[in-house]
Order: sequence, then C-alpha cells, then structure tokens
Amino acid sequence: MQYNGKAIEIMDEVNKVVIGKRAVIGKVLTAILAKGHILLEDHPGVGKTTLALAFSKAMALEHHRLQFTPDVLPTDVIGFHMLNKNGESYQYKQGPIMCNLFLADEINRTSPKTQSALLEVMEEGKVTVDSVTREVPKPFVVMATQNPIGSIGTQMLPESQLDRFMVKLSMGYPDIKSEIGILKERQNTNPLDNVVQIVEKEDIIAMQSLVEEVYVHDSIYEYITLLVQQTRENPLVELGASPRGSLALMNMAKATAFLSSRDYVIPADVSIVFKDVCSHRMILRPKARVNNVTVDNLLDDILRIVRAPRINTKEVYTNI
Repeated sequence: MQYNGKAIEIMDEVNKVVIGKRAVIGKVLTAILAKGHILLEDHPGVGKTTLALAFSKAMALEHHRLQFTPDVLPTDVIGFHMLNKNGESYQYKQGPIMCNLFLADEINRTSPKTQSALLEVMEEGKVTVDSVTREVPKPFVVMATQNPIGSIGTQMLPESQLDRFMVKLSMGYPDIKSEIGILKERQNTNPLDNVVQIVEKEDIIAMQSLVEEVYVHDSIYEYITLLVQQTRENPLVELGASPRGSLALMNMAKATAFLSSRDYVIPADVSIVFKDVCSHRMILRPKARVNNVTVDNLLDDILRIVRAPRINTKEVYTNI
C-alpha cells in the first residue's frame, strides 16, 4: 500500500520526541486511522501531552488544547453565541473543539456536565449550540488524558463517555536508557521543534478511507463477536463491552492490518488490540476485586478461551 511508508515515517517522527514508546505510538496512529478517539490514562509527566503535540505536527493537524478543571463550562469547550458589535444579531464564537486534534488534558478533573459536552462531537463529529448544528473539521480526533482514578481531584468518567473512546492506552514510565536519552535531548532544545511534517490532512483522510476498505472474513466477524460476548457473560463482570465496542474492535483490527501492509484482517490483528479496546468498557463485580482479579486478567483469559479462526489466504483473496 502506497501510504504504509508514510505511516512508518509518522511514527518515526513522533518517536523522536516520545522516546522508547514505539508500541503506544503505533496504537495511537492505529486509532487515528480507524477514525477513533484515544484516552491516555497515566501519571503526570510521562509525555501524554507531548505525544499529542508530536502527532499534530507530523500530520499537519490543527490542534487545540484545553486544560480541564472543575470550573470549566460546556461553552468553554463547544463555544457560544454572542451579540455582534452592532448589537443586531448573534454570531458564533467557536470553542477549541473546532479543530482536527483536540487535546482534552486531565478530562477527569472537570464536572460531568462539561464532560458530556463532548458526547455528540465524539460520536457524530458535530457540535450543537443553541439548536444550531455545525460539523467539525476533518479529520477529527479527541485525545484525552486522565490521571489514575484515586488521584486528588479526580472523578470517574461515566460509562457513556468512556464508550466513545475507541481505545484506552497507558504510556508508563520510560526505561533507564530512554530516560537518559530524554535528559540529554532536552538540555538546550525542545525536541518538538525538530518534528517534521510527513503528510497533509488530505492524506490522513485518504488513509482512513483505505482502512475502511480492508476486507474482513466472516470467521473474523464471528471471532470478534465471540470475544466481546465473553466480556458480558463472565460471572465476574457487571458490565461488558457494548456493540460500539465490537465496532471499535473491528475498525482497530482493520487499521492494524493496513499498517501491516495487508488489505485483509487476520486473527492476530484482533487479538493485539483487544485489551486496548475493551479494558475501559468493563466494570467488575465486587467478587472480582475481593479475589484480586483485574480486567487485564479477565481479558487474557478470554483470549485464551476463545479459539482464533484459521484463515485461508487463497480464500480471502478470492472473496476480496
């Protein structure tokens, strides 16, 4: 695929700034190509904001950043109407959400009312203010960061909000070698200044269209469905992944195949993103916590229980 090389170059540019986190960088790009939104949960200072800014530069995306605090209002996000200078009519004062890449920093520090202002735009790519609906620019991605639940001043995002994020990722602390590299590179310059633009916005839209065309065999559809059903039927699970989660898993698998220079999905494309797609969509019963069972443990068990199908490549190409 002609765009696959460009995707690798984008990851290389971001890796200049976010050192030692190639796997996370790859999954963020996968989510963007799958037209999804990304939730980054981690401790402060590990590079979540830097990651978003590096992607915006490498992909020539107009980006806005909003620091969420308890006093941020919905209108601070989506905008509002105000009287013009003549006082004769109202004009729309657009909010920071009107961009290609919206960085919602520490989203779990603001009120549920403000968080809910993002629901429509994340699902439909539209903003409604005073009964007037406007489309956001394309491509459009929300990349939100949140501190781990339990940190001072944080509150859990509602399930309806979490379900709008295609994946939840965690960067983690860098290893010793990577952290030494970070210290050396930031003595006199900001590495973000060295990030080079690789593609235009139109290229991203074209890549997203190619991802949509990736072929999915019937056995893969069944595999995805069986995996997601297991998240709902496990006796230790109170709330499992929704059908929106199934769609997210399929789209992430298609984008993974695209980045692997394939125009068809294999079972490994599904399993490699399964935990990223489903972990934030599950709520465990108290019994699981008492027995020290985590969401990661359960998802690993599901991957072992559900048998991956065998794909006949010749059959796949016959159907494409």
